[in-house]
Amino acid sequence: MAREAEVRRATGETEIRVKLDLDGGGSFQGGTGVGFLDHMLHLLARHALLDLVVEAKGDLHVDAHHTVEDTGICLGQALRKALGDKKGINRYGWALLPMDEALALVAVDLSGRPYLAYDAVIPGLSAGDLPVELVPEFFRALVNNAGITAHLRLLSGANTHHSIEALFKGFARALREAVKAEERERGVPSTKGLL
Repeated sequence: MAREAEVRRATGETEIRVKLDLDGGGSFQGGTGVGFLDHMLHLLARHALLDLVVEAKGDLHVDAHHTVEDTGICLGQALRKALGDKKGINRYGWALLPMDEALALVAVDLSGRPYLAYDAVIPGLSAGDLPVELVPEFFRALVNNAGITAHLRLLSGANTHHSIEALFKGFARALREAVKAEERERGVPSTKGLL
């Protein structure tokens, strides 16, 4: 069964389309108008081994906030849809990911219960056109709409770009492990029988 989803969202602030294939090869197409976010989405797709299309138009003349947050919302909704009933998946994933001097620790649980534990002091105010303060906003929007528990910690990092990239790559690798099919798992990986 294909684990794919497409989500569209139109508000007075943004217009976004996200298409996701959990069993892809790591391709990314499209863009948000926020160059550094596009770079992060591209590497998220590559390292999670999912195919991702993001087409976003937002009120960037105001700032990047609405575009970044709404992209997270749509990606989370697409992830939730693509996972379906979650039968046969690993459910959990984690990564300890280095990016030069930066080191990120990320763990995810596809539990159906949204929660973000974010402990990252990122140096600098922005990476390119992405304000540092929008990094947790993106992840919060994603996990809340996907129903994921995620812990993201930046254990070290002196470079803004490297620090953010380590978090995104760590999330990608943890997600890749969590969505992977477990051949011995016959149902939903929970004693409740439901996620």
